[in-house]
Amino acid sequence: MDNDTATGREWAGLAVLALPTLLVSIDIFVLLLALPRLGQDLHASATQKLWISDIYGFLLAGFLVTMGTLGDRTGRRRVLLTGAAAFGAASVLAAYSTSPAMLIAARALLGIAGATLSPSTLALIGTMFRQPRQRAAAIGVWMACFMSGAAIGPIAGGLMLEHFWWGSVFLLAVPAMVLLLILGPVVLPEYRDPAARRLDLGSVLLSLAAILPVAYALTETARAGWRPLPVAAGLAGLALGAVFVRRQRKLAEPLLDLRLLTNRTFAAAMSGMTLSTMLTGATMLLVTQYFQLAGRLSPVRAGLCLVPAAVTMAASALGAPPLARRIRPAYVIAAGLVVATAGLLLIGQANGLAPVVAGWALVTLGSGPMVVLSVDLVIAAAPPSRAGAAAALNETGSQLGFALGIAALGGLGMHAAATTSAVLLAGVALTTVILLRHVGRGGEAAHATAPDHAAEAGAPAALR
Repeated sequence: MDNDTATGREWAGLAVLALPTLLVSIDIFVLLLALPRLGQDLHASATQKLWISDIYGFLLAGFLVTMGTLGDRTGRRRVLLTGAAAFGAASVLAAYSTSPAMLIAARALLGIAGATLSPSTLALIGTMFRQPRQRAAAIGVWMACFMSGAAIGPIAGGLMLEHFWWGSVFLLAVPAMVLLLILGPVVLPEYRDPAARRLDLGSVLLSLAAILPVAYALTETARAGWRPLPVAAGLAGLALGAVFVRRQRKLAEPLLDLRLLTNRTFAAAMSGMTLSTMLTGATMLLVTQYFQLAGRLSPVRAGLCLVPAAVTMAASALGAPPLARRIRPAYVIAAGLVVATAGLLLIGQANGLAPVVAGWALVTLGSGPMVVLSVDLVIAAAPPSRAGAAAALNETGSQLGFALGIAALGGLGMHAAATTSAVLLAGVALTTVILLRHVGRGGEAAHATAPDHAAEAGAPAALR
């Protein structure tokens, strides 16, 4: 048997990684349903409710790069299990919070712990599944589980809120975290860079100081329009980001290896992923609001309207990798984005629930290849010692892309935003073909390792 072929242990490990991913995704979406009730029970002010809602995303985006690199250096399984324990504990703390301040603190801990999960999980998948075909299939399963949470979350949350107190929605992820802590040491391998040094704390602080203000600026602009404080925060974050970049270029062991961005496959896949998330993610939020506001559906019925999209997304995530073995990944991605564009145009012209449901199902069907194959290309293009950092950079781009999409399209209304997204997404499809045309069949990509890109020069078959 090929030494790179995954065995039953690796597939069992994937199951252990996928279930928490599903439940963490559910945990993210159910808060939107619980917010009105918990705000009433805890006597939270409007500002406190905003912090309860937003603090998780701010700290998640801020700590992704740090946690991804920490996993590369100290052990991905160790960071994942530590994060799982912290996520479970913070979920219990959130569930039994007795004041808005206590819940905000719990949500902050959830954001920091959540930042350990995606980078470590994706990096471990890259370690466990070295064969390109199996790795792409494993990422498809992981992504299908994550996206399914978007549909299951409102349904599960709505049912729980009908029968239990608001804190019950935070307990959904606890059993999965316990399962991960029990089975993880048995079925998950450990990996760390043996030559790695300590984290540069100055870079950690700079990364937080750069990302947090930008995330705040995008979120506040989406909510309340252009105002002086968010604009100033965003500009300050960008300035600190420039300082962070200069520091990384000077360090022998940077927190974020910027040489990853010089690899064409990595840069193109991450850019396409960020743009796609910006356009389709923003539209998703508007679609869910449309179901509940314009359609006047209950949270459970609104969740049921998302089920077709979850099914098409899962089918697309699982079907894209085998299709990419027969057709160049760039063409599969671009064809999918054309389908997603058609779905956005249908939403933009829709006058009822049924066309919106159908249009959103087309969007998720078409965006699946971009999500799955781009993540696969990002992991494949990074050297093994930087897989966690690569996954974290990709996740950070997606988080900020989603926030940017809300800020840019949120004020347009659903129909105008969908039409605008469709036009822009068509451009993304064309650009994807141009940027990724050198990637060979099967999603193989050259590693971005040394500055002279020796590994890239040594893998011409992946670039033909």
